[in-house]
Amino acid sequence: MIRLLTIGFTKKTAKQFFELLKLNGVKKLVDIRINNSSQLAGFAKGKDLEYFAKEINGISYFHVPDFAPTKELLADYQNKKIDWIGYQKKFRQLIEKRDIDKNYNIKDFDNACFLCSEEVPDQCHRRLVVEYFREINSDIQIVHIK
Repeated sequence: MIRLLTIGFTKKTAKQFFELLKLNGVKKLVDIRINNSSQLAGFAKGKDLEYFAKEINGISYFHVPDFAPTKELLADYQNKKIDWIGYQKKFRQLIEKRDIDKNYNIKDFDNACFLCSEEVPDQCHRRLVVEYFREINSDIQIVHIK
């Protein structure tokens, strides 16, 4: 059984965030944001996050933009040019076009936590990515850390 986890950093303190990763046995943190260096990200800026994850919990960090939406797709959703159903459809087409199932070995992500900014996974691309992998490989357990 391959275990994939997801987490968003919004509305979490650094202490809460890193304790949740530790409590859930996360071995790798997979940052799937388009832009991981925004000043609005606080402790979750890419370079800082890589350092904190390693030093606090011994967790390796990877930024994988192939698992992120395009800036245009995200803007269309945020600006209400498309609804959530339209976003899901276009995001699915995008990750299929990127061949993420062929370009990445899902076994390499066992006990990895997919990170983005959304507080909950309900309307977030991190949920769509891990569910896509589970469609391809039914031997996947998904855990959304809240």
